[in-house]
Amino acid sequence: MVDLNAVADGEPADAPWGEEPEKREARVSDALHGARLDKALVSMAPEFSRSHLQTLIERGHVWVDGRGAGTASRKVTAGQRIVVELMPTLESQAFRPEPMMLDIVFEDADLLVLNKPAGRVVHPAAGNWSGTVLNGLLAHHAAAASLPRAGIVHRLDKDTSGLMVVGKTLQAVTALVRAIAAREVHRQYLAITHGVLAQRQLRIDAPIGRDPQSRIRMAVLASGKPAITDVERIAHTSDHSAVRCTLHTGRTHQIRVHLASRGHPLVADVLYGGAAALGMQRQALHATRLDFAHPGHGQALSFQADPPADLAAAWAQVVAHACP
Repeated sequence: MVDLNAVADGEPADAPWGEEPEKREARVSDALHGARLDKALVSMAPEFSRSHLQTLIERGHVWVDGRGAGTASRKVTAGQRIVVELMPTLESQAFRPEPMMLDIVFEDADLLVLNKPAGRVVHPAAGNWSGTVLNGLLAHHAAAASLPRAGIVHRLDKDTSGLMVVGKTLQAVTALVRAIAAREVHRQYLAITHGVLAQRQLRIDAPIGRDPQSRIRMAVLASGKPAITDVERIAHTSDHSAVRCTLHTGRTHQIRVHLASRGHPLVADVLYGGAAALGMQRQALHATRLDFAHPGHGQALSFQADPPADLAAAWAQVVAHACP
């Protein structure tokens, strides 16, 4: 046992996958008599944040004199024996393989194209440290572990469905990233908006940046990055428009922001002013087509994916009741 004022020995908590978590044990020193339990734990495991140690207490991974610790705010007394099971942070577990069904529409040695379902996050982030496309890719092929973001070169929002290309080698990832930057990867989306677009063909050329009023939103801002979206109205009712959007840039939330800025938020896109309608409970957006040159041999590749059942049904409603 060690004194709680000294850094405890032991390997980092981010142990190799499958290893048992490390346990540390110590007795409360006179200097920490009357201190909060979470403060005492910081002395035992200084490599962890205080908030993570508080989480370990709440989840039953800390014992004081053989009993569950209870709360982080409880006071400790000199001589008490503390044991903590150092479970890794959620962030440290994010880049782990998780076998899952991936709807792969094309795959070779260099890349794969998958059809992402709505509701699945592409890359781990706060609130979504597991169950992501990245986790599935790590389980799908071993080389993904050595690639930046497991080969992911562009993302779809959690509630957007549709096609994504993923590199399987560093050379392919590099080539795809360059092609996207050069606007040589062509992406089309199907969407349903509120209201009727006045023009059948519309180009929205408006820079996009982080909304200064909300960190989770983007907005059209003069100081933003260039963003261009072509919008084609396919059909409309008196309340909604079914549109096809072609991206010329790939800014975060680009289609959602551009259409909302023109007074036509996507159906069910609550973040940008849309409301549930036509049976849609998530933003009415689907990446339907993807065209690019193969990063290895240069052959032109083209992929198309029909929208999933919810968007297909909503689209059919608009078409069935379309105005002339």
